[in-house]
Amino acid sequence: MAALSDAPLPVVVELSETPANELNRLLEEEIDVWDTDLSWDFRPSSELVRRFAQMQSLQGFGLRLGDELIGYSYQVCDERKGLIGDFYVRPTRFSPSNELILLNAVVGNLIRTPGVRRIESQLMLMRSPSALPLPFPDWVTRHDRYFMEISRESIVALAPRPISQRVRIQGWTDKAQEEAAHVISASYKGHVDSEINDQYRSIPGARRFLTNIVRYPGCGRFCPPASFVAIDEHTGKVCGICLSSTVSQRSAHITQVCVLPALRGTGVGYELLRASVQKLADLGYQSVSLTVTCMNVNAIRMYEAFGFRQRWRFPALVWENF
Repeated sequence: MAALSDAPLPVVVELSETPANELNRLLEEEIDVWDTDLSWDFRPSSELVRRFAQMQSLQGFGLRLGDELIGYSYQVCDERKGLIGDFYVRPTRFSPSNELILLNAVVGNLIRTPGVRRIESQLMLMRSPSALPLPFPDWVTRHDRYFMEISRESIVALAPRPISQRVRIQGWTDKAQEEAAHVISASYKGHVDSEINDQYRSIPGARRFLTNIVRYPGCGRFCPPASFVAIDEHTGKVCGICLSSTVSQRSAHITQVCVLPALRGTGVGYELLRASVQKLADLGYQSVSLTVTCMNVNAIRMYEAFGFRQRWRFPALVWENF
């Protein structure tokens, strides 16, 4: 019997050199994993990956073990920032070393890309433990996040809470988008999530973040009927938001919920979130999910009291100052 150390290692290949049918088989399997583990329909995203791969415009790497493609990851560049768009290693071929080989390839390539000064990623399907050393350790920060979910049965049992400020909750309109950008920027000032996503750090960045949610399907299809804003009746301005998207025929996702710092603890956030999830339940969705950074203990406690339960843990990784 061969020694364990003699086991063949996978090799990294460029996606542009990967046969389309091999990548298609991997994507079909990934669709099933997203559905089983996260109740998420990955098919719209997989179609985009297929389209760019067919045009040989998909930048990234595959992981090959013998004749088998066992994983892939792709990247995009947004001005001075690199983004890892997806990261997947076949569960039957999972090992921390296999994931690290693939991650090292895509991060190394972005670091060598002229003009890129920061790399962001939220790797929903990465399974390696948090204690594992990461590629380019001098430049990386890891913030683990929870994927949390609430069932329709828990949603319909939610009771309203009084708001201790003169604030009204009303439905989302596109006219609210500019004021919502100001709320996001103010809400995340100094917050750990602004270390994960630098768009939260400025009003122009928050505008781009909102545009991506409202217009593009990366986090599902935006659902205006189940998205709400809080209006300060003294000023008439937006002081909180809760945005939702649909991610499958049976599931939806809260893509953003935040209120101005001065209104935390007043019940505004609770009522915004309750309005969104109850509307989603009325529309027939059986579960609603959200993500939250593990360090954000107060938010986690609120979500758990609300009825959300932890379903998955994944890393948000940032490389900078390289």
